[in-house]
Amino acid sequence: MSLFFLVFLLFVSSVTACDRCVHQSKVAYFSSASALLSGACGYGNLAIGFNGGRLAAAVPKLYNNGAGCGACYQIRCKDPKICSKHGTTVMVTDLNKNNQTDFVISSRAFMAMAIEGKAKDVLKLGIADVEYKSTNIVLFLFVCGDRVPCDYKGKNLAVRVDESSQKPYYLAISIFYQGGQTEIVSVDVAQVGSSNWNFLTRNHGAIWDTSRVPSGALQFRFVVTAGYDGKWIWAKSVLPSDWKNGVIYDTGVQITDIAQEGCSPCDDGSWKLN
Repeated sequence: MSLFFLVFLLFVSSVTACDRCVHQSKVAYFSSASALLSGACGYGNLAIGFNGGRLAAAVPKLYNNGAGCGACYQIRCKDPKICSKHGTTVMVTDLNKNNQTDFVISSRAFMAMAIEGKAKDVLKLGIADVEYKSTNIVLFLFVCGDRVPCDYKGKNLAVRVDESSQKPYYLAISIFYQGGQTEIVSVDVAQVGSSNWNFLTRNHGAIWDTSRVPSGALQFRFVVTAGYDGKWIWAKSVLPSDWKNGVIYDTGVQITDIAQEGCSPCDDGSWKLN
């Protein structure tokens, strides 16, 4: 990635003024979780194991050309007779093309918004009036999103070699278990011990690829950016020289950065992770 483009990314991040306001919307649900497994993010059948099955398809402003894949958002429905104050946390695995609702979520996530004993009553709503924590101010090509941290139980960032990869000419990867509140906006790859980096291009969703594949064992570096800050994350030994399609490799690093934003919270203080 060129120095100019990196500076541009950090500039865009630094001048985005976000708020932490609660947003009003509606949420529908998929009657079958399988509808989210073939989603635009490219996680495939592995998605069912993410976030306890509390998955979501997000509208384009939150999907953000795939940068929003893996992001978590806290959603609560607004009927106090059947809905809890804290709601539930969902993970984005797909694109929602229906602008009538900001999210379409799994039925498990929909019921998780309920107070004890009222899950079936919430499900009967079909489409629920909700509020969620996120910012939607768009600057250039980026959305500043007040996503909440995903809880991956201490798992490191992981790289999965996509089935479409063709060693040694083509490498496609997807990225799992990204913590914190930042977005990965750039990925580079190099042979372990080399400083000759090649950039990957976002193919779609969480899938990044390159036709310039270094030989031998591979290292990666990622640019994460949100709010005021942006930085490199280095994973110095990820893929072995005999990497194989379909295998998930541990990067040995965790992304835990929290987005810094230029304003004060504007919710009522009742938002807490469940």
